[in-house]
Amino acid sequence: MSRDSNYDHHISIFSPQGRLYQMEYAFKAASSASGLTGIALRGADTAVVVTQRKVPDRLIVPTSVSHVHNVTAKIGVLATGMTADCHSAVQRMRFEAADFEFKYGYSIPPAVLAKRMADIAQVNTQSASMRPLAVVLLIVGVDDEKGPQVLKVDPAGHFLPFKGTASGAKEQEATNFLEKRVENIPEYSFDETVRTAIVCLGSVLGSDFRGNEIEVACVQGKEGKFRSLTEEEIEDHLNAIADDADA
Repeated sequence: MSRDSNYDHHISIFSPQGRLYQMEYAFKAASSASGLTGIALRGADTAVVVTQRKVPDRLIVPTSVSHVHNVTAKIGVLATGMTADCHSAVQRMRFEAADFEFKYGYSIPPAVLAKRMADIAQVNTQSASMRPLAVVLLIVGVDDEKGPQVLKVDPAGHFLPFKGTASGAKEQEATNFLEKRVENIPEYSFDETVRTAIVCLGSVLGSDFRGNEIEVACVQGKEGKFRSLTEEEIEDHLNAIADDADA
């Protein structure tokens, strides 16, 4: 047994190298537990999230399986990681959003919600009696002043706004794909944003999709609502992508 293994029994114990091993394990669980990859992208007036739809059992009603959730009318989240932890995090987000609106009389901005969830996640790293949630949150929403936003919250309580980001099993590959297009992403129209996110997911997974195999959700414009695209809308985008590839 290595010397460092003595320092991974509790979340609050630092190793001599200054590492928190339980946090590293939480990041690993968040990226690999669900086996999913999520993509979030912010265009000129659109924010989009895309992920796979994996139904674990043929007996389950397929439409009941989703990793994309509404938080408020204008904010949604793609949660990747351990399923139960994802549901717990989404439930807490809804509570925080409702509590904010009750106290202050207006809808919570996406950045404020992301900061609140990050603060809660960070508190879970301070006590040996707690454990961090093995979940990465990709938050998309509309800010009344800034328009559509994409934010990412990790298990350690770190959060930042992004032009484009990814989470899950193929996070690094997806990030590399988006980095090559970072100069153009802020100018993308709605269709370009959705299709680039779908192409990114297909590229890192090395496969083509049907409309019922992926989930796509978006917000559009300052007055836009968070909504999931229907299978027919997704099929239209997939056909357009195929046509562009053949051209």
